[in-house]
Order: sequence, then C-alpha cells, then structure tokens
Amino acid sequence: MPSTTSWENPFLTRYCSEEMLALWSSQRRIGLWRRLWLALAEAQAELGLPADDGSLRIAPSQILEMKSHLDDIDFEKAARYEKQFRHDVMAHVHTYGDCCPTARGIIHLGATSCYVTDNGDLLLMKEGLQLIRSQIVAALRALSAFADKWKALPTLGYTHFQPAQLTTVGKRATLWMHDLILDLEEIEHRLATLRFRGAKGTTGTQASFLTLFQGDHEKVRQLDRLVASKMGFEHVHEVTGQTYTRKIDSQIVQTLSGIAESTHKIGNDLRLLQHHHELEEPFETDQIGSSAMAYKRNPMRAERMCGLARFVISLTNNTSQTTATQWLERTLDDSVNRRLTLPQAFLGVDAILRLLLNISRGLQVYPDVIQLNVMQQLPFMATEEIMMKATQAGGDRQVIHEAIRQHSHAAMDSVKSGGRNDLLERLAADSHFSQLNIQELIQAERFTGRSKEQVEEYLKEMVNPVLNRHALDSEMSSDIHV
Repeated sequence: MPSTTSWENPFLTRYCSEEMLALWSSQRRIGLWRRLWLALAEAQAELGLPADDGSLRIAPSQILEMKSHLDDIDFEKAARYEKQFRHDVMAHVHTYGDCCPTARGIIHLGATSCYVTDNGDLLLMKEGLQLIRSQIVAALRALSAFADKWKALPTLGYTHFQPAQLTTVGKRATLWMHDLILDLEEIEHRLATLRFRGAKGTTGTQASFLTLFQGDHEKVRQLDRLVASKMGFEHVHEVTGQTYTRKIDSQIVQTLSGIAESTHKIGNDLRLLQHHHELEEPFETDQIGSSAMAYKRNPMRAERMCGLARFVISLTNNTSQTTATQWLERTLDDSVNRRLTLPQAFLGVDAILRLLLNISRGLQVYPDVIQLNVMQQLPFMATEEIMMKATQAGGDRQVIHEAIRQHSHAAMDSVKSGGRNDLLERLAADSHFSQLNIQELIQAERFTGRSKEQVEEYLKEMVNPVLNRHALDSEMSSDIHV
C-alpha cells in the first residue's frame, strides 16, 4: 500500500500501467546506469585500453564481476553515500563499487555523470515510445472495429456545433483514428532518428578518452560507436556539450503532447455526444455517476482523459524553456525540470491511452436516439434536393424557394417552441410539391455522401497496414484503476 501520511503521485496510485511505472522506476534507471558502466568497460577492454606498462587495464574477471551485480542495488547505502557526497551519480558509483571490489577502479572510467544520466534517459524514452506505440496500435484496433461496425449509420454532422450535413458514426471515428495515425507516424520518426549521446567526456570533447587511449583518435571514435551499439543504438550524436542537446527532450515531449491533443479532441467529442445520448462510454454495473444525483451517468473516463491531456500539453512549455535557456556546454538548472517533466509526460500519455482503449472497447451506440436527432434536422437539410426535384417537375425555382423558406421558418418556430419538426407535412400539403414523394427524398442514407465508402477505404488502405505491421502490439489490457 502507498503511504497515507505524505503526498502521493496520482500517476502511481490511480492512473498508470504497471509497465510504464516500472520503466521510470529507480530500479530500472539505476539498473541502466550499471549496464552503461558495464558497456563502457567492455568497449574499453575490447579496444585494448592500455595501461602505462602496455598491459590491459580492464581484466575479464572485472567484467564478469560487474555483470553479476547489475540489479542488486542497495538503495539505502546509495542514499547514505548521496547524503555524504551530495552527488547522486557518485553515490551509485561507490555503491556499485562496493558490490564489485575488484572492478571498483574501472567503473565510470573516463566518463562524466551525463554518460549515465543522459544515455540512461535516452534509453528510457526509447522504451517509453515503444510502449506508447503499442498502446496507440491497440486503440486503433478497437476503433477500427467500431468504425467498421457503424460505417453506414447516418448521424448528424456538425460545424460550429450546429447541425450541418449528415455523416456516419463510423466516418466520425475515422477522424479520431486519422489523428492517432499521424501521432503514430511521429513516434516512428522519433524512434528511427533517436541518437545516443555516447561516450563524449566532460564537455563533449572526448579529451579524457583520448588520454586513456594515448592519443589514438580512431579508437576514441570506435569507443563512441561501440558503446552505442552495445546499448541498442545505431547512431550517436555527432557532437555534444556535456549533455546531448535538450532539443531532443523538447521534440519528444512535443510528440507526446500531440497524442494528448488528439485524445483531448476525442474526449471532447465523446462528452458532447454523450450529452445527446447518442454514444456512451462504458458504465459498470455498480458504478456511481454522482454522489447526489443517483440517476446520472457522467462521462468520467472521457473527462479524465481530457484533464490528463491538458497536463501533458502544459509540459511542452517546460521542455521548450529548458532547451532555450541552456548555457554553453551545459548548466544544471535543467536537471530538476527533466526529473519532473520527462517521466510525467510519458506517464500522462500512458494514462490517457489506457483510458482511450478502455472507452474504445466498450463504447455504446444508441441508434434510435441518433435517428431521432437526425429526423429533427434532416427535413431542413433535404430542402435543397426537394427544391431541385420540384423545379425539374416543372415548378418555378424562385416560387418554390420562397415556399420552402416560409415552411422552414414555421417548422423551426415549432421546434423552438418545444414542438416537433413538421416541415415534411407542410411541404406534402403544399400544391407546389404535390408531384413529389417527399418521404422517399428524405431517406437519411441519401445524405451521407461517401461516408461508408470512405470508412472502408481508410481501414483498408491506412489502418489495416498499420495493424498488420504491429500485430503483436494490440494485446494490451484495457482495465483502469479507478
């Protein structure tokens, strides 16, 4: 159980997946630091790091010792060291060294703190993007099934949140999916172009490594690439200061903010449609909508999704400011912001996508209500076609236009007064339209354009290739904590 006597982060207690929480845990972070120290030592040994007498400085037994203590981290001891040194990286250097007494002297050899902190964060963000990619794919699979099921059901389309023309329930879902597809493309771009900081030394000049390799520039270059390869990266930043450019953090958080933007829009749409009783997010048997109003079924999940999205979007200002205010080769005022911002941006999007998946898999549609709402507006939307048909039947276009205008205004007055839309009856009783089958002209399916076909084409051409490419990424849990 979490503590009840100090502040708890709601990401931990209410919102996030175990996978994302574990990714940003201290155990995972420091475990990566140790793996980075191991990779550096292995690379130095493989490149024949010389001692003053020409012998190998790093022995195979030292490497084995480091490998055997990657995850048995004594955090209490590290805390004592940090209190003594006021330096978190050195605290863990000493803690690791206590586990590896014969390797103590080669741990962190030639490196600066950012070797583990920056490279570690890049590894965490890479894994975080991969997990979020899987979550988006799972949501797309659920929304794809929803769109296909309801691809032909006519519903009111809105501009300015005023009734405009008809669309279909499935077509509207493809608009949500399209934003998510763009987000997925951005994630894949970030993963494809993400570079490792590598072994760059204190101010990015690699001077310490050049000294260790006795002026051999080529071996220093190989060290940079070899360490990156051992940690799963194909490319390193060509140049850095002490840190990799903080623009990378800004770009990644902007990518996460893009997902928040998309899901906020989806959440808002769902809240508006639930107000009309056309769609409804999952509502469990014993769920309570309001502590006072027992009848209510509030869109709690969509509302939470929007709230979390606003939080994630707000973090982009922090990373942009951090990038803009770095000094020369580095300044430490980025550290506290990155500790807060980077994990919570990923945790926020994780929580959002868990909600989206939960909603998408359980979204309820009410066709009768949708049809009722359509029929309140469809007679007005059909008037242009009625006018054309009446003109083709021999009527005067201007006279017919005026008749429709008068009947439409009268029918709208009826609606605004709490009555029903009686426009069709008014037109049927008017001699200007006596040759027309009015009821035949207002079949809702006639006014949805290519909505059904667009859904089919979009799923086939855009969505299915994504789902096939990431077939194993769809098996995600849609449970939410609260």
